[in-house]
Amino acid sequence: MKGYVLDYVNENEFKKLERALKKYNMLAFKKLNFEFYPALRNGNFLGEKVDSNKKNNTEKYELRLPSDKMFSQIHGEVKLIYTVHYNEEVVMLEEITPSQILLEGHMSELTAYKGIMISKANASKDMFKIDLLNMLQDKH
Repeated sequence: MKGYVLDYVNENEFKKLERALKKYNMLAFKKLNFEFYPALRNGNFLGEKVDSNKKNNTEKYELRLPSDKMFSQIHGEVKLIYTVHYNEEVVMLEEITPSQILLEGHMSELTAYKGIMISKANASKDMFKIDLLNMLQDKH
């Protein structure tokens, strides 16, 4: 078999993040599964290289996934973090960020405020950020 094998640092946690991504951001999920994973298997490493280890012959990447601009401003960029192990020809899938809101969404249904998912733990903080960003956009 040619190409790289996709593996997980923690498969159970990663699958939870993937399921939450599928539920709350279908576009990012589709891009991940139908474009980015096949590219990684073929050795086309996408995203920004954030770390390199010459001794172990590994490189760590962060790949931005498509997301709503307002969501990114409230919760952070949606990114796939992975490490390439060149000697073993393995791509280790580490995390999808922002993991906190995605894991919370996996545990229980998230509510939305003005069309944006909000955390149950930080609902008032998230609503404040949304209102603030909406006020700033109205000024322009």
